[in-house]
Amino acid sequence: VQLVESGGGSVQAGGSLRLSCAASGFTFSRKCLGWFRQVPGKEREGVAAIYTEFLNTFYADSVKGRFTISADSAKNTVTLQMNSLNPGDTAMYYCAADLAKTCHYLIERTYGGSWSSATKRGFPHWGQGTQVTVS
Repeated sequence: VQLVESGGGSVQAGGSLRLSCAASGFTFSRKCLGWFRQVPGKEREGVAAIYTEFLNTFYADSVKGRFTISADSAKNTVTLQMNSLNPGDTAMYYCAADLAKTCHYLIERTYGGSWSSATKRGFPHWGQGTQVTVS
């Protein structure tokens, strides 16, 4: 399994960035792929996720209405479009994948999941990360 992020960089507040995650080494369909972010000294935080079979999307409250996650099964790529960025979005952004569990199980409360527990319940595969800096 390989996940390679790209698209990070520096942007002014109010600007936009588009992150991409190129996935390989596994069948892209019926998988939960997500974006997480981490600031040094703080816990990793879930941002958005997508289930590639039905394209269900999941967002953390902090990014709803600003970020959009999408998946392209022809290119095995997951994209995170980030708009209206603010300094609080500054972090290392990671792409993650779970090849066995659905996003519903990992993230939705009705299934016992949550963003805070998602990485304990699943997402064993990670990319190397891409830095996003908003000033």
